[in-house]
Amino acid sequence: MKLQEDFILINLLRGVVFFMAVMAYWPANAAEQPTKTDVWDIARGGQLYDKWYGVLARKAPDQTHPAYTAEGKSKGGSTWRCKECHGWDYRGAAGAYSKGSHYSGIKGLRDMVGKDPDEIHKILMSDSHRFTDQMIPHDEMIKLAKFVSLGQIDMDLYIDRATKTARGDANRGASAYQTICAVCHGFDGKAINFKDEKKPEYIGTVAKKNPWEFMHKARFGQPGVPMISLITLPVQDIADILAYTQTLPDK
Repeated sequence: MKLQEDFILINLLRGVVFFMAVMAYWPANAAEQPTKTDVWDIARGGQLYDKWYGVLARKAPDQTHPAYTAEGKSKGGSTWRCKECHGWDYRGAAGAYSKGSHYSGIKGLRDMVGKDPDEIHKILMSDSHRFTDQMIPHDEMIKLAKFVSLGQIDMDLYIDRATKTARGDANRGASAYQTICAVCHGFDGKAINFKDEKKPEYIGTVAKKNPWEFMHKARFGQPGVPMISLITLPVQDIADILAYTQTLPDK
């Protein structure tokens, strides 16, 4: 009986000590909030670069951007998208947008890599870009600036520009696709049709026709849609996923 009483007493004391330790820790830490990282901001900025008004759930501007060139074929709200001038490969007229329906003659922004985001913010607010705090709130504009400075990659390292072929290992990409992307896009990539039945567009379609767009959206997500960002993966892993996705049905 004495041993049983001692056992109960010891465990009660342990419980009291544990409770006191928890209470001592709790007040100091209960008010702490998760800390946002630069990765969070860069990923958000990448979506803003894609379609800022889609991210912010706002109406696109009605008028064509004043700085959009006469050579360009786009008009209206789409000309306010950063990607429409600077491209999915960030090279503008020197990249994939050097010809075709999205050609505008506007240069890319690869020379902005590593620049102070505050300086980039000033450029975004300048007369050339015409953005305002009413269009894109200041804190969101800083995220966009961080993407421009810290989020770009050299797409030519991962995609052959002439053939649009991914510089990746499809076999390695298969396992990543099937355990991450397939949750939404399906095993064969046809679970989501971005267009309609008459003219379907699947993830395999995008991977083959516009691999630069695929890489950008895979890294940062889709504006206005709960799609994950793969920005924390090595870029080569995403190129491997692209290589595999290019083997999927495109219609």
